[in-house]
Amino acid sequence: MYRYCFFSRPSRHILRPKSWNLWIRRLSGELAGKEKKAGRIGGSALPRSPGTRPIYLDVQATTPVDPRVLDAMLPYFTYLYGNSHSRTHAYGWETDRAVQKAREHVANLIGADPKEIFFTSGATESNNMIIKGVAHFYRSTKRHIITVQTEHKCVLDSCRVLQNEGFDVTYLPVNKYGLISLEDLERAIRPDTALVSIMTVNNEIGVIQPIEEIGQICRDKKVFFHSDAAQAVGKIPINVDKCKIDLMSISGHKIYGPKGIGASYVRRRPRVRIEPLINGGGQERGLRSGTLASPLIIGIGEACRIAKEELEYDYAHVSRLSKRLINHLTQLEYVYFNGDPIHRYPGCINASFAYIEGESLLMALKNIALSSGSACTSASLEPSYVIRSLGVPDDISHSSLRFGIGRFTTDAEIDYICNIIREKVKFLRELSPLWEMVQEGIDPSTIKWSYH
Repeated sequence: MYRYCFFSRPSRHILRPKSWNLWIRRLSGELAGKEKKAGRIGGSALPRSPGTRPIYLDVQATTPVDPRVLDAMLPYFTYLYGNSHSRTHAYGWETDRAVQKAREHVANLIGADPKEIFFTSGATESNNMIIKGVAHFYRSTKRHIITVQTEHKCVLDSCRVLQNEGFDVTYLPVNKYGLISLEDLERAIRPDTALVSIMTVNNEIGVIQPIEEIGQICRDKKVFFHSDAAQAVGKIPINVDKCKIDLMSISGHKIYGPKGIGASYVRRRPRVRIEPLINGGGQERGLRSGTLASPLIIGIGEACRIAKEELEYDYAHVSRLSKRLINHLTQLEYVYFNGDPIHRYPGCINASFAYIEGESLLMALKNIALSSGSACTSASLEPSYVIRSLGVPDDISHSSLRFGIGRFTTDAEIDYICNIIREKVKFLRELSPLWEMVQEGIDPSTIKWSYH
């Protein structure tokens, strides 16, 4: 049974500070019988009662922390608080051992050497560090980058920054299913190409790019290959040697770990050189200076360990629920699924509901936590650039919703979601004049609208 507490009982072999018991008694006394202050941030560490919060179906935005991950982290918030960079005493040594063990867990999940794993604050920092770092290091001879139009915003924005610095960037298009053309990639590679950056699993439509083939092309052309694998690691099998990936970005909070922690994989043979973005104390072998967030590192390490052990079970669970949801949605008229139906991670379903605004459907489904696209761009009222890249018309793009199924999603939740979506779609379409035209046999796309 997993503990939901603020303090974890220390092991007997670990030396505790003399003030430990006094500190616990004092803190317990301050908290016992006290009402919550009005301005207090956050709430109880205990889980909420069932039925008091919306059903969570947005795991591409973030995942809940697995209780086992929380259990592993708690001691490093309390009594194992040493700085892993402190080499002169036991506090630093014990934390450093735990950090290196976490590094091994991350490496084992992707088939890498632990020395090739560097901890960062998340996949956004990893993407920035890798793309800008490689470009800056090799800028004297190579000033060309290749990426894809449907990449995560942090990749696209990093490339635009490099363009402003004088680099040349090629943005590969995708077909109507969201996949790139390998022929287009081969043609785009030039003698001065420094890096190809293509994500493994798309964060909005779940499409899986042909990573092995891309890696082989890049290796044959002697170009470094980077993949943003934030949505793939821990969900589908990935081996960096088999896929010939030279650089990879990983996110902790996408694999049931804590927020604020990620990792970069940087290949040693053949060696990839990176100019660091952050300078300072020389942590992470000089690639990413700054005191290591040891509790978060322990968390991502434990999350990776669990993901490796349970990947097959998780994938089967997600696949089964995904089929259940798709079977129900296909019973509705004018529902379109975005992305490749085969080369897709089953836990990410992107569907468009014609003749309904996606925002109005989101508001109607207030008991379900969903999104209409990436969490990084969901505040925008513009159609998703990923969906538009597929050639989908704006009216259909506006009606798209992303369903994220994860480790803790249940059959009962999927059944409830299917029933409520059917009810709300029917209700909203009855309010739409376009739907009324469709029912009368009129194609709205053939109407010439006049503006006043």
